[in-house]
Amino acid sequence: MRLRRTLAWVAVLYFAEGLPFGIAYDVWPVYFRVHGVSLKDIGLMSLLSLPWTWKMLWAPLVDRWGARQQWITACLAALAVATLLIIPHDAAHPSGLLWAVLAVFTAASATQDIAIDAWAVDVSTPESSGAINGVRVSAARIALLVGGGGVLFLAGTTGWTPLWIALAALFLVLAAAVWASPRVRLDPTERRNPVVPVLRWLLRWEMVPVLLFVLLFKLGDSLLGRMVKPFWVDRGYSLKEIGLISVTLGVAFTIAGALTGGWFVKRYGIFRALLWLGIAQAVTNLGYAAVAELALPRESIYAASLLESFTQGLGTSAFLSFLMNLCEREHAATQYALLSALFALSRDVGGAFSGIAVERFGYGPFFAFTAVVSFPALLLLPLVRSRIREHGHAPAAA
Repeated sequence: MRLRRTLAWVAVLYFAEGLPFGIAYDVWPVYFRVHGVSLKDIGLMSLLSLPWTWKMLWAPLVDRWGARQQWITACLAALAVATLLIIPHDAAHPSGLLWAVLAVFTAASATQDIAIDAWAVDVSTPESSGAINGVRVSAARIALLVGGGGVLFLAGTTGWTPLWIALAALFLVLAAAVWASPRVRLDPTERRNPVVPVLRWLLRWEMVPVLLFVLLFKLGDSLLGRMVKPFWVDRGYSLKEIGLISVTLGVAFTIAGALTGGWFVKRYGIFRALLWLGIAQAVTNLGYAAVAELALPRESIYAASLLESFTQGLGTSAFLSFLMNLCEREHAATQYALLSALFALSRDVGGAFSGIAVERFGYGPFFAFTAVVSFPALLLLPLVRSRIREHGHAPAAA
């Protein structure tokens, strides 16, 4: 019963985390484009995403002061205000003030991410982390659907102003709900100086293979994801097929994979989950390579897409359980922000070169390469194993 209650709060909090991300990534480009804003300016708006990459810089503040709920509630209130402040501005001619409002929105979203991820570390145990991460991935994916496609669908019916008001109200409802979430008591002595303990945790030789593992584990998956949609388009699949199979059913299969991965972590432990689910995550990339290189039936891409989405959920659930397992409760905000920033670095830098690789070598060899590049992380697992706490046992001492 206690775990069910925790999982319910995980679902609420990670829905709150995913909602603004979906709005910024999926809704804003459409909103400004339909109002006639140039592609150049819309492209420059990607700079507004920097708070999600650099949130580790102010994560120590979240570790040092206040309860997690205080940070999350304040950020949700700021998101509500920023959403309302979009309304009076001329979307056709974005002013510097509107850019500032959008920057406040993404900064508040990134800051609540810090506190929510820290709270998840606070309440997790080696036994419950699998279930927590299965629900966590599922709730965030649902929020991305609601905040992205759902909002765009409603905009055609309600218009933009009522929609911004409704979203602001939803943020306030989430703020009220989060305030009632269970608090975890943290050692105030450990929280007084969050930077030195984090550096002591980070800057030791045992962390070198761990950091390399974090950098590499999702690299193949991330590289593949950048080129999947262009591949569908270049092969002549319709927007309806892309939306239904790759997006809608893909999200459903990712959620199913995340929940299955959470069960696997709980049943077999984090190390085995990283190994076997990591292998599954890598091998299924070959499905896209086969579709690209072989004369297969047209519908074969459906199977490749859904299988890849399912194993993506499997691998993500295991990976997030591992990241949470590494963190200490009193310094979880800073430690988790550092680890997630490292993962984001490999995703973004690798993704930046994915198009160049496809143009030079073609889709088939590139998709096969994304499978191969997934295995170096798995070879690091024996060196990483001593840092994993399984079933209540502490990791090896430094």
